[in-house]
Amino acid sequence: MFEYELQQIRSAELIREAQNHRLAKEAVSVRRAARRAAAFRSAHEGTDERAHRNRLRRNWFARAV
Repeated sequence: MFEYELQQIRSAELIREAQNHRLAKEAVSVRRAARRAAAFRSAHEGTDERAHRNRLRRNWFARAV
């Protein structure tokens, strides 16, 4: 009977851990979506001071031929 109770406790712990993992993943995806939406809005408004970051990066070193 003792082993059964230990198994039940372990099962409940695993379920809680999985739920916490799902919540953390959801929070990350929500933050990522909010960041994407903010970047999209700022790119289309043109008022963000970080808008210059969308330009291509300048190559500082000449190519060896």
